[in-house]
Amino acid sequence: MKTPLIVISVVILAVVGWLLISNTGQHQNMNSSSNTNTQIESSIRADKAPDFHLQDYNGKTVKLADFAGRPLIINSWAAWCPFCRKELADFAIAQKEFGDDVVIIAIDRAESQETAKKYTDELGVTNDLTFLLDPSDSFYQSIGGFSMPETIFVDKNGNIVERKRGPMEINEIRQKIQKLLSA
Repeated sequence: MKTPLIVISVVILAVVGWLLISNTGQHQNMNSSSNTNTQIESSIRADKAPDFHLQDYNGKTVKLADFAGRPLIINSWAAWCPFCRKELADFAIAQKEFGDDVVIIAIDRAESQETAKKYTDELGVTNDLTFLLDPSDSFYQSIGGFSMPETIFVDKNGNIVERKRGPMEINEIRQKIQKLLSA
């Protein structure tokens, strides 16, 4: 009696797992919402990075258009994410190595400025990357975020050319930046 129930459970789990894995490379269209300090202006298209209006640690509003014509790496992170700790430090190394050839933007997911800045201060990377705050988590939602951390690679024309779900090591970051710059 228990054997058929176990078999059915395994089959259901396998189907759900396959559906999740098969959809990880696809972009989801999600309409954006706005609040006082955070706004994602349009729904994401499969090929374009979503526009955003987010604040940096100094309260300055930063938008996607501020980086027009430049290759971007946009990373969604949070202090509660154990994988983000090493990855943010590696992004800081990559930003120093590649200089003005690429801009690495790190968008904190729905945490207070105090929490985010304390975390980046502890890592010693606060001044090495462009850190933005997204209290409503609208950017992550607009890119169809699925895992943590989540990173999109945007060419100088604003097209999303690659997405990485999950953490990266420094060598993978370097390879992806070189690929982005050669596109």
